[in-house]
Amino acid sequence: MPACETVVFDLDGTLLDTLCDLHLSTNAALAAHGMPPRTIDEVRRFVGNGIALLIHRAVPEGTPAEVEAAVLDSFRAHYGAHCEDHTAPYPGIRELLASLRAAGLGLAVVSNKADFAVQELVGRQFPGAFDAVLGENEAAGVRKKPAPDMVEAALDRMGRGREGLAYVGDSEVDVATAAAVGCRCVACSWGFRSVAALVEAGATTIVDTPAELERVLLAGAL
Repeated sequence: MPACETVVFDLDGTLLDTLCDLHLSTNAALAAHGMPPRTIDEVRRFVGNGIALLIHRAVPEGTPAEVEAAVLDSFRAHYGAHCEDHTAPYPGIRELLASLRAAGLGLAVVSNKADFAVQELVGRQFPGAFDAVLGENEAAGVRKKPAPDMVEAALDRMGRGREGLAYVGDSEVDVATAAAVGCRCVACSWGFRSVAALVEAGATTIVDTPAELERVLLAGAL
């Protein structure tokens, strides 16, 4: 296979360890409405499809839609103020991105997380590292992952095609996204899903460290 020319990354669980802040904001929103808390492992399972589904999964079954919407608003407010309290890049990620940039690869982030949080986190944690950064924007007709829309929008912004494209993520949503786009997929084991879950989702290339990911991407050994 040819060497990669473009890499599109997921954000949560791939580049950034956001789980603690997501957990705290989820429980703050639930508590504000008198609902029981969720464990961090529960929140780990709930993430991946955007914050609306995170909250839908977190509230008690049978919660009225208007109450769920209020919990979501509470989550947005709390997470907007606290999304970087404990969040940080996984060890080796900054070095990985620097190596890929030095090699001339085009880099993008696409995330089902709310766009306001994606732009803030990427802008602060990885200033200047990416050619395109997209968060959830279904109101504009861009479907969330695993639909291919977000990746296609990122490629359009970069002026690049699917040839030489690799997609990197940590969940079944990411594996399905790469399949929908029709590109190569690299799954990382350090994120929010187990290796067994990634294999079950169809991942065939799984890396355990950013250094291993760098070797795979630069060698084109996918």
